[in-house]
Amino acid sequence: MKTLTTKARMLASAVALTFVLPFGAASAQERDITIVVSIPAATHGWTGGVVYHAEQAEKEVEAAFPNIDVVVSTASSATAQVSALEDLSATRKLDALVILPFTSEELTGPVEQVKAKGTFISVVDRGLTDPSIQDLYVAGDNIAVGANTARWLSDKLGGEGEIVVLRGIPTVIDDERIKGFSDVMAETDIKILDIQYANWNQDEAFTLMQDYLAKYPKIDAVWANDDDMLLGVIEAVDQAGRTDIKYALGGNGMKQVIEMVKEENARTPISTPYPPSMIKSAIYMTAGQFAGQAPMRGSFLLDAPLITPQNADQFYFPNSPF
Repeated sequence: MKTLTTKARMLASAVALTFVLPFGAASAQERDITIVVSIPAATHGWTGGVVYHAEQAEKEVEAAFPNIDVVVSTASSATAQVSALEDLSATRKLDALVILPFTSEELTGPVEQVKAKGTFISVVDRGLTDPSIQDLYVAGDNIAVGANTARWLSDKLGGEGEIVVLRGIPTVIDDERIKGFSDVMAETDIKILDIQYANWNQDEAFTLMQDYLAKYPKIDAVWANDDDMLLGVIEAVDQAGRTDIKYALGGNGMKQVIEMVKEENARTPISTPYPPSMIKSAIYMTAGQFAGQAPMRGSFLLDAPLITPQNADQFYFPNSPF
């Protein structure tokens, strides 16, 4: 897969397509096109946002291009996603697959089988373990999500202290976030006391944080890696009445957390964006591959600047499901 040398070229194409969509039906090709969108079900807030934006893109693309059929398929597990993908591939010709894998490892083989049939592959967020399979990759900059948070936290803690970390689920993006965070922390005297998976789930994060609190009498800060998990962390800390924890941080820009940032919450004064609307960008770009005469191949990474009280309004969407 050829990677674009600049983000701007792909962004320009995507923006152009966004403006073309409402007026572009006449330029669509004569043959029918099927774009399957395979995504996790709304198992937590962020994926709820993904489902919402995928369904919006389905309506908008089909309205603009009558010969393009967008099929949105949700799955509650990696096994269910593999099964649904196999069924769809067996019953119809897939011109393109836009997939946000439930897990990277379990979906790589099945997506490779779809690719072998000549299907254009767009991967969103959780990359495959073999990047050569994908024609297009759209995601946030997960290394920056971890690294930018770690730099801020290190500065506030004066480069020393003891912290705990919560991981998501075993995926490429979780690995990248942890790498970005850990690489920065390795240059400080901050000790990571513990790091375990809570599967990007608020309830599991609540339980894991309870375990951390029972195990460690002093914790200076918590990085939850994700805002759904952050809510579980905060609940556990509040119930325990622990006042030693100076900072509890997450990531993704959930509106509930952005509200904390806007209010200059002392414990959660920052976040980082990782918008679920990236699925919509990927669907638009994939439609452009077939109807917009705009070849879409390469990687597009969204930046991850810190969300602070000064810029929080730019990232706050009160009507969003996430």
